[in-house]
Amino acid sequence: MTTTSGATDAARRAEFDAFYLAGSQRMTGVIYALTGNLADAEDAVQEAYSRAWGRWAALTAAGDPTGWVRVVARRIAVGNWRRARNRMRAHFRHGEPAPTPAISPDHVALVAALRKLSAGRREAIVLFHLCDLTGAEAAAELGISEGALRTRLTRAREDLQHHLGESARVDSTRKETART
Repeated sequence: MTTTSGATDAARRAEFDAFYLAGSQRMTGVIYALTGNLADAEDAVQEAYSRAWGRWAALTAAGDPTGWVRVVARRIAVGNWRRARNRMRAHFRHGEPAPTPAISPDHVALVAALRKLSAGRREAIVLFHLCDLTGAEAAAELGISEGALRTRLTRAREDLQHHLGESARVDSTRKETART
């Protein structure tokens, strides 16, 4: 005997599964860009989706839960940074992360360059460019004014241009050295 509650639960699970499949990979990429560590990003995203499932009815009643999941995943990642500051510093000293098959070399280079930015500049760039948030949305999520966001974005772009240009010079030097 199928109950209305059972049918509703199945529909809720199917809706959540579709939501997870549609956005989890992109969300992991966004949080990876923030943390510079794929394992930490996957953990934060999984925890955020787990929390979303516990509140699924309320989240869907309020509209699109993507922003909520992103904020929770970002806060989890930032909380992990604060609790594991020494571990993260050691991670940063070890150099570029190893490329993974699912992530392009350009994405790895971008993440390596993003890791060199301050947390505030990195968050601004990721939210504005990778999450495609408007200036007002990104500023609100970061708890800063739009003017402060524009300043962070400008400085972050300058830093990224420098860091990515540095990577290109190193890569071209490696290619020339390999030829000789």
